[in-house]
Amino acid sequence: MRNFFNVALNTFRESLREPIFFILLCSAIVLIGFFPSLALFVFREQQKFVIDSAMATTLSFGLIIAVLCAASTITREINNGTVLLMMSKPVSRYNFIFAKTAGVLAALTIFVSLCSLATILSVQVAGDQFNIDFFSTYAYYGIIALSSTIGAFKNFISKKSFPESSVYAISILLPIFILIIQFIPISDNLLPFPSEIIPALILLLFAVWTMGAITVTLSTKLDLIANLSVSCFIFCLGLISDYFFSAYAGTFSLKALLYAIIPNWQFFWLADALANKTPIPWEYVTLSGLYVIIYLFICGTISIALFLDKEVAR
Repeated sequence: MRNFFNVALNTFRESLREPIFFILLCSAIVLIGFFPSLALFVFREQQKFVIDSAMATTLSFGLIIAVLCAASTITREINNGTVLLMMSKPVSRYNFIFAKTAGVLAALTIFVSLCSLATILSVQVAGDQFNIDFFSTYAYYGIIALSSTIGAFKNFISKKSFPESSVYAISILLPIFILIIQFIPISDNLLPFPSEIIPALILLLFAVWTMGAITVTLSTKLDLIANLSVSCFIFCLGLISDYFFSAYAGTFSLKALLYAIIPNWQFFWLADALANKTPIPWEYVTLSGLYVIIYLFICGTISIALFLDKEVAR
């Protein structure tokens, strides 16, 4: 158990230390913070526009980050032979795969959580179509800049990783700011806390976890470009699986098998329910979580099967 925790923690920290992780994270939260300004051109649909755009940004960037984290922590170690160092210690291949998966999912959790906080703030800011709360917007971007400054300062003073320190700073400052604006009336233009979107954001986290498990499985055999290509294909196929395969569900056919194997991302995308003011039951979220746990276990089993006969001593 101790070896599992150490490998998972190192994988998590390696993912955060990748410069591309911080670049994609900043790009995503900057875009999400900018959506209320773009909603000025959407007549009376500004909240729907912000929610749809923010969730789409989180999902698409989450796919890319999942592939990059898996490639940087698994594929790269296999290719350059550093995995031999772990295999020479009392770390079995089972522990290696499950720990790597846990570390990647933890990094994806940080990404989705920060994007979810940015989404909540953007929805509150987009309360009035013609009167955006610029104070909260400027403070939001100031937190991003301050976090980068803290990361640069720690890198200069103590040689700490700039991306990792910056991500930790954002993870502390952004939740504090969200809490402050909930209890202190900074502006009259802010909407109340949108608690109804919490289940949709949790389902979005489940979707990114599922993509992370798929990319970890593919990373045992494929390099970065091939992994990204196959992951994008699976993602696009899952978006249209209802149209092509749902009619064959319950039958003994190849299309029914594909409908069961390929994740249906529409089950995790409930932006339309939010737009129609339809509450998302927590029972649905719980069942989706059970589905994701089963899918993670299946992907982990396949990853182990692929990694057991993997030659790592080249």
